[in-house]
Amino acid sequence: MFVRPLIVAAGLLGIAVSLPLDVAQASRSGHASLARQAHGSQGRPARWCGWWMRTQKGGGPELNLASNWKYWGRPTGPRVGAVVVWSHHVGEITGRTADGQWIVRSGNDGGQVRERPRSVAGAVFRI
Repeated sequence: MFVRPLIVAAGLLGIAVSLPLDVAQASRSGHASLARQAHGSQGRPARWCGWWMRTQKGGGPELNLASNWKYWGRPTGPRVGAVVVWSHHVGEITGRTADGQWIVRSGNDGGQVRERPRSVAGAVFRI
């Protein structure tokens, strides 16, 4: 399946893309729990940072999976308003501390929505 190159190309062009996760393929490859999480329509998933970000920015159920946010919107650097995506978490930059740390608001941070200074080293930024 050639989904990833299409998503990357669309992202480079600044086009937001919403493609469903192939549930059958995920089930065969042992990633059924990820497929259920990405497509969960039974309310909030167990890992809900991506789901919470959807309540803030919109998007389809594939964005329940935090790592899928790296394809949302278009690339940017760290700045207020940017979505910050780590390998297993997603949040939004809301400010900067006096010593230069980025302040991030995210869902499922310690089981709640929190806003706090966080390291964004190794993260991807989207706007």
